Amino acid sequence: MAQHHQAFSPELPAPTHTLLLSGSDAEQKRQELLGYFQQTWALYESLFDCLADEQAYYTKAISLRHPLVFYFGHTATFYINKLVAAGLLDNRVDDHIEAMMAIGVDEMSWDDLDATHYAWPTLAELRDYRGKVRHLVESVIKEMPLTLPIGWDSPAWVILMGIEHERIHLETSSVLIRQLPLAWVKPQPYWPACPDARHDRHAVPQNRLIAVAGARVTQGKTDDTYGWDNEYGTLSTEVKPFEASQMLASNAEFFAFITAGGYRDDRWWDEEGLGWRNFAQATMPTFWVGSPEEPDQLRLRLMTEEVAMPWDWPVEVNQLEAAAFCRWKADKTGKSVQLPSEAEWLLLREQVEGDRWLQAPGNLNLAWWASSCPVDRFAQGEFFDVVGNVWQWTTTPINGLEGFKVHPLYDDFSTPTFDGKHALIKGGSWISTGNEAIKSSRYAFRRHFFQHAGFRYVVSNHQEKKMLNPYETDSMVSQYLDFQYGPGYFGTENYAKALVDIACRMTDKRGRALDIGCATGRASFELARYFEQVVGMDYSARFIDVALQLTSGEDFRYVTQEEGDLVEYHQVRLKDFGLAAEQASRIQFMQGDACNLKPQKAGYDLVLAANLIDRLRQPKRFLQDVTRMINTGGVLMLSSPYTWLEEYTPKENWLGGIRENGEALTTYQALQRLLAADFEEIAAPQDVPFVIRETARKYQHSVAQLTVWRKR
Repeated sequence: MAQHHQAFSPELPAPTHTLLLSGSDAEQKRQELLGYFQQTWALYESLFDCLADEQAYYTKAISLRHPLVFYFGHTATFYINKLVAAGLLDNRVDDHIEAMMAIGVDEMSWDDLDATHYAWPTLAELRDYRGKVRHLVESVIKEMPLTLPIGWDSPAWVILMGIEHERIHLETSSVLIRQLPLAWVKPQPYWPACPDARHDRHAVPQNRLIAVAGARVTQGKTDDTYGWDNEYGTLSTEVKPFEASQMLASNAEFFAFITAGGYRDDRWWDEEGLGWRNFAQATMPTFWVGSPEEPDQLRLRLMTEEVAMPWDWPVEVNQLEAAAFCRWKADKTGKSVQLPSEAEWLLLREQVEGDRWLQAPGNLNLAWWASSCPVDRFAQGEFFDVVGNVWQWTTTPINGLEGFKVHPLYDDFSTPTFDGKHALIKGGSWISTGNEAIKSSRYAFRRHFFQHAGFRYVVSNHQEKKMLNPYETDSMVSQYLDFQYGPGYFGTENYAKALVDIACRMTDKRGRALDIGCATGRASFELARYFEQVVGMDYSARFIDVALQLTSGEDFRYVTQEEGDLVEYHQVRLKDFGLAAEQASRIQFMQGDACNLKPQKAGYDLVLAANLIDRLRQPKRFLQDVTRMINTGGVLMLSSPYTWLEEYTPKENWLGGIRENGEALTTYQALQRLLAADFEEIAAPQDVPFVIRETARKYQHSVAQLTVWRKR
């Protein structure tokens, strides 16, 4: 048995299991939740103790991600933004920080370079902010209603969402720290690297294949713990017999691929892999330091230090490199060597019993070290490291299981990854804690992405289905695609186009336009025919992802419900609307909160807010904020059917549809009052009808009122 190296000081307790949702004592569960929150918070902040220089916070470790200062603040803003969205908080802590640090980055490609300059808060400001958030969340936990078991609609679910989100960023931030200059980081006693390694690559034990019997694998979360939306549902897969490597591929085993010219030989790389390899000019794994020509001088970069190459530790590569190794090994052995599918890995996972161990069975949950360790250290059944040490790449692109539903408070956790370009990783690494460390977890990254991830290989005839641009089946996204790009119904003109046609008659200046609440972007594309620059903004990342895909020239496919389980398939192409790359290049799509708008460097000549104000939590605040963003002489267009619902807007925030001092107050009258100081109304209110299709025989027919205002 391995000697245990406790990774945490007495002041910083080691990570525990993610909480059970059920129990018999709600107050005991409340204390468990409070402890889990406090422990997670302390653990996350302790990671940043590894930064020795302020430059480490403000300089990007890699061009594809924000600097670490963003992630230091991001996990705290996540709690506030979700608690506000859930109606559990009325007031924000810091509007500016919560707008700037709300949304992370999932780069579309390895050559996406975000050159945007942000005026980040100081570390003192962020530490003060984090302290305020911590006390606020602790108060929520202590005072919120709590019944067991905890379900999706429980306030406790929102807290667990924040905790598990912070544990994800604990791991991803540690990868960024690993990519900073050594001079900017410092080892910490409670983040110890494993001291055991074979520095003679010829002494590393040889990997071997072990036969695995086929079986039916059934997926779908059934355990009593918090889960992300992609874990729920069902999927049954018949797995045929295969062979799997007993150990993870080690640095020594991968070195044989390098010395055989693996990085130079195009035969082993698919088109995506070649593109990345050539762009990155890769010749060896990214965390290796030195030259493959001098193997005895090679070193390995850990989180806060470099060490002599531990040849018996698992190699850490992206999925493209792992797949190239498998093609080389297949050619060398004459066997169908490849990465396992998710279902094949789940069969291996049966070697490990349960999730809630008294002692972690592998280098997992920070129970041992803050680094990898030898690949033959932790036996789990016939295999080593089925769980732990490093994540294991699969061939399976992530998708929702049958019955998949998004959680309304985090609608963009999974769906942006259902694009065929994100491959599942399984098993967890040394720093995987909480939800990441359980059997049902399903995390995926783009194939060129670096994590604490390596691989084991299998000999299998399974061929994963290619999933590029699958049909969008989320009902809300599909409904909006059909509304904005589908055929007209009952002789009603396309709503987005009708509004833009009116806008062009009302505006003389054609500089910058903002389409706020843009959904899947049709009005933004129409505005780009006439305006020099267009910003399309929506709260939903799912909508923005669709618009970005269309902008890139890709087709987008979706389904509409006919009746019951019967659906019809559709395809959207910009060229079908006379829109080309020229128009698309004028548009910047972004995710944003209309009730917490970031200041803009330049003003707008037109702001179009269609079907938005009656879906905002704070419509009056939106009007105040957007007023400052409009140039003198610029035009504000508000279009809405005024369907006020407490589901979206607290009744005390309704602009109209109420009685004020006993007298009826319409939304139009309220707008006249609210906008009078800064705007003149330049046209009489106008009715603009629209139709939304629900099924082949059910449609919503609505009439929006359009009001047009010019800023003085």
